[in-house]
Amino acid sequence: MIQFIQNLIDAVALGSIYALVALGVGLLFGILRLINFAHGDYITIGAYALIVPSADVTARLLIGDWPWPVLIPTICLIVVIAALLTDAAVFRPLRRATSPTLMIASFAVSYIIQNGVLMAYGSRPKSVDLWSGANSQVFIGDLRVPMLQLITLAVTLVLMVAVTLFLRRTSYGIQMRAAAEDFRMAQYLGVRGNVVIGIAFAVSGILAGVVSLLYTTQSGSLSHVMGVPLALFAFVAVVVGGMGSLVGAVVGGFVIGITVTMLQAYLPPDLRAFRDAFAFAFVILVLLVRPAGLVPSRSTFERV
Repeated sequence: MIQFIQNLIDAVALGSIYALVALGVGLLFGILRLINFAHGDYITIGAYALIVPSADVTARLLIGDWPWPVLIPTICLIVVIAALLTDAAVFRPLRRATSPTLMIASFAVSYIIQNGVLMAYGSRPKSVDLWSGANSQVFIGDLRVPMLQLITLAVTLVLMVAVTLFLRRTSYGIQMRAAAEDFRMAQYLGVRGNVVIGIAFAVSGILAGVVSLLYTTQSGSLSHVMGVPLALFAFVAVVVGGMGSLVGAVVGGFVIGITVTMLQAYLPPDLRAFRDAFAFAFVILVLLVRPAGLVPSRSTFERV
């Protein structure tokens, strides 16, 4: 029983990471009908901003050496600027393009960012010692829980509450919700589309910046493609949860995280190498039962 609870805590912690990434992806999809595969590369930018540009295997911390009250907002600001720049340079000129065109553009942005990281830092993965104290063990009865998992859960809860309050209690949040329901009608009623979309990119950038710090602390290594698997699983989480539903994106993130962790824990040893295949098979089963996702969006309007 203790082992099951331990595995469940690990699963929820991983699900928290996926939920935060899926929330950033879902925000943009709700308004712009854009599945932004470059979102994972925003996470990569936040992670690499911690270190000095170098081809060395062992990274030297730059911003990563700053006190955490300064480090966290600085990394988030860097990622937000990167997100807004990609919006201004690529996605804004394509506002009236079709969703497939926007998705292809996001792939292009992703590869540009990855190659930019390669040019500045080289292709070799780098080891990073960021907040190593966060990986200490906390004993809860017979359970041994890494402090980082508790931090991840707490940060995820705080950010989800903050995003919810922003969307429900602020004028810009209400405009974002209106744009997600019917983009054209919201514009007719005075909502400035570029401003709302820019805010969505900024919020998704903040979420990506936080994920970059949590994920780097957990993995202890950097790679120019480190954000790609996160973006892929986030996309799957958005589909499973329900396209266009932020609640669904969060639920999908937790479902994917729990599924992957439990498969890793309970599959026979010979089959654990195929964990992701079983996870995606589970996703197919879910979609066969609920094609619209676990928490389908009430909006059926397309972006115009």
